Amino acid sequence: MEDSPVLRRFGGSGIDRPVVFLLLSNLLTIVLAVVQQWDVYTLMWIYWGQSVVIGYFNVHRILDLREFSTEGFRINNRAVAPTRKTQRQTAAFFAVHYGFFHLFYLVFLVTHPGPRGVFTIAGIVLCILAFYFNHRFSYYYNRERELEGVPNIGNIMFFPYARILPMHLTIILGGLSHGDNRLALLIFLLLKSAADVVMHLVEHAMARSRAKRTSLP
Repeated sequence: MEDSPVLRRFGGSGIDRPVVFLLLSNLLTIVLAVVQQWDVYTLMWIYWGQSVVIGYFNVHRILDLREFSTEGFRINNRAVAPTRKTQRQTAAFFAVHYGFFHLFYLVFLVTHPGPRGVFTIAGIVLCILAFYFNHRFSYYYNRERELEGVPNIGNIMFFPYARILPMHLTIILGGLSHGDNRLALLIFLLLKSAADVVMHLVEHAMARSRAKRTSLP
């Protein structure tokens, strides 16, 4: 069998290790949710934390880009060139807009009855840390391969929204519509985990996409 760089990167097994860790992070959340009988608001704290982590590393991914396309991307309703200035403006805009979105989300969470009990709070922190280390590992694991591509910077900026909104809507609608139905909530958690993996694969495949190469001025 040919000794390809991809197989060497995956340890020769063809297994995407960030996906494995992502599944384990979701599994940890599911187990704790079932054992400690968490409600939907407790889960929302965890996935709020995961969303913040996703945004944090996305800012770094934008600033890391060596080459990128700006086809169809506009700032202040004007087409822009793939320059360092565009790169910095895009990262700053995303950080502010995404940050305010999660600030309002945080206000919503703190105005509702919060999680109680040492074990519940510790479980929330543990799950958020698991997602942090998962996304951190994924960021460094995929970084060099993604830098070889020429992705559209607009897609990189907007993709976190496409990734997190279905995740949160699934949990909110699933939890609120079924109340204390633990089986229904478990099903929604499993669906969330599956969607998480699919969106992870799409996101990194998109980041490795190639467009017309344009060197940054």
